[in-house]
Amino acid sequence: MNNTTVADKKYVDVTDGSFTQEVLESNVPVLVDFWASWCGPCRMISPLVESLAVDFAGKAKIAKVNVDENPGLCSQFSIRSIPTLLIFKNGKLVDTSIGASSKTSLTEKLSKYL
Repeated sequence: MNNTTVADKKYVDVTDGSFTQEVLESNVPVLVDFWASWCGPCRMISPLVESLAVDFAGKAKIAKVNVDENPGLCSQFSIRSIPTLLIFKNGKLVDTSIGASSKTSLTEKLSKYL
């Protein structure tokens, strides 16, 4: 597990190799942010997504997948546009959001699966 801290915000960097353990086998809901460093909307929502890790600490997990470094996951989940945010619960995909979203919207979506 690779926990990254950004100014008190904790999330998990997930790769093709760690996805099953970190996301599918998680005992809490997981919001997965598919992003890229060159993507403007991704950079715009990144602080919002990362702040959810603090807001949902102990209740849900926030994970980030760099699409340039993890083509297997992009193919597996048919990621064609970024940012794409997927929510998993009990190993199953339960919600999808494509494009930039507000923190309120993301909070409401994730709260439904707690």
